[in-house]
Amino acid sequence: MEEKVQVLILDDEPIVGKRLGPALMKMGCEVEAFEDPKKALQRIEEKIFDIVVTDIRMEDIDGIEILEKVKARSDRTKVIMITGYATVEVAREALGKGAFDFIAKPFKPNDLREIVYRAADALGFKGLSRANIGE
Repeated sequence: MEEKVQVLILDDEPIVGKRLGPALMKMGCEVEAFEDPKKALQRIEEKIFDIVVTDIRMEDIDGIEILEKVKARSDRTKVIMITGYATVEVAREALGKGAFDFIAKPFKPNDLREIVYRAADALGFKGLSRANIGE
């Protein structure tokens, strides 16, 4: 039995975790979704995730801070940034600090699944299903 890809999703909009969680589980990922950045950070301190998907703009703590904390804890973790406020500056900052990729809202679950698949592949996971990508 192959190990599952461990994914943390953080977005202060509840619908994002509710839609993306099942989409990623269908691929074979194990998913934990958070709306509260403080709770997500607490979980990141307890567990090293393979992939972290985080919104950039949130109350209190922004996605760049999450990215920095994740990278400080595990350089191997792939961080995918999502935002409704995509600018070249924000993308450059996120990628410069080690983000794996960047996706602008609105996006389809399949768009994110494709990036998660690439991130898992880069980590050496071969057991993810591509069956539902591109539907």
